[in-house]
Amino acid sequence: MSAQGQGGQEAIPFVSLGRQHAALGNELRAAFERVLSAGAFILGAEVEAFEREFADYCGADDCVGVGSGTAALALILIAAGVGPGDEVLVPGHTFISSALAVLHAGATPVFCDVQRDTGLIDSDSAAALVGPRTAAVIAVHLYGQVCDMARINDIAGRQGLFVLEDAAQAHGATWRGRRAGSLGSAAAFSFYPSKNLGALGDGGAVTTGDAQLAARIRELRNLGQRGKGEHVVVGYNERLDGLQAALLRVKLRHLDAWNAKRRTHANRLREALPDELVLLGECPQTPCTYHLFPVRHPARDRLADLLRTEGIQVGLHYTPAAHLHAAFRGLPAGSRPVELPESEAWANEELSLPMFPELTAEEVDRVAAACRVACASLSSGL
Repeated sequence: MSAQGQGGQEAIPFVSLGRQHAALGNELRAAFERVLSAGAFILGAEVEAFEREFADYCGADDCVGVGSGTAALALILIAAGVGPGDEVLVPGHTFISSALAVLHAGATPVFCDVQRDTGLIDSDSAAALVGPRTAAVIAVHLYGQVCDMARINDIAGRQGLFVLEDAAQAHGATWRGRRAGSLGSAAAFSFYPSKNLGALGDGGAVTTGDAQLAARIRELRNLGQRGKGEHVVVGYNERLDGLQAALLRVKLRHLDAWNAKRRTHANRLREALPDELVLLGECPQTPCTYHLFPVRHPARDRLADLLRTEGIQVGLHYTPAAHLHAAFRGLPAGSRPVELPESEAWANEELSLPMFPELTAEEVDRVAAACRVACASLSSGL
């Protein structure tokens, strides 16, 4: 991709980790030196400290650091006893990891539809698919907004379902004042570098109020090991690195300020974008932390090309819809819906604009201006 648009201006990146890390350079280097000096590179004191701090931040009783967000999802399901013969409800509009984790646990994903305005799980669609084999529901907090957890927990309570929050895009997001990670049976977080709270490599975490579940996940993440050389279950090598934990501890102190900047940028965009773009519906119960800034347009691919030509880097999330990936073609017929119209519409129309805390107001204005020009061009048929 070109570093410049047609007018010779520097391209506006979709995300710029370099800007964030430059501002934190001294803090990150100090954390690195601390880990290097201690020599605790796998688990250890830094992981334990981060687990305490992140649990406190989320309002959860416990946190278990793991190797990735996908691992967090899978280990939660396995530790909860979800496996072969069980079904897990998964929204059709989500990153593929939400469904892959179900398969990793040996269970079957059953895809439900999402809301037209937010892309979040449609509780009515999910409720209609609950059957005798349904064991859990994955509530994906997409784009930085939290699902309607009151409704989901009500459905789950009446049906005896385990509620797993997929909070990979919801670090710091709240529902009625309570943070993601404290709203279900357990929650999975990803610390992929571009997340609102991102490591400098892979990483993830589980938060929960269930002490027994946390203990099982601690065993599972560490090769099934309860004590040194005491392997009590068939486990996995899914441990959080000490270095990543130390770096995350630095970044966690800045997370609320970064989320506030994302909202400032989002508000500025929302005021300036053209009417041809359909914007993300915001729920008053859950102020969006804008991990991504999605818009929708029927000519999404052409719009993306026009913006890239002007030096505006964009992303597409998530296409195809989750249930249409080739990886899921072998699923039982009952878990493969004929269609999920809203999930498929999101997959066909969604485009993500640049969104990260270090954007400047001038860059935000350039993005909005490029969108206005591109939409006008599409409307005129040029």
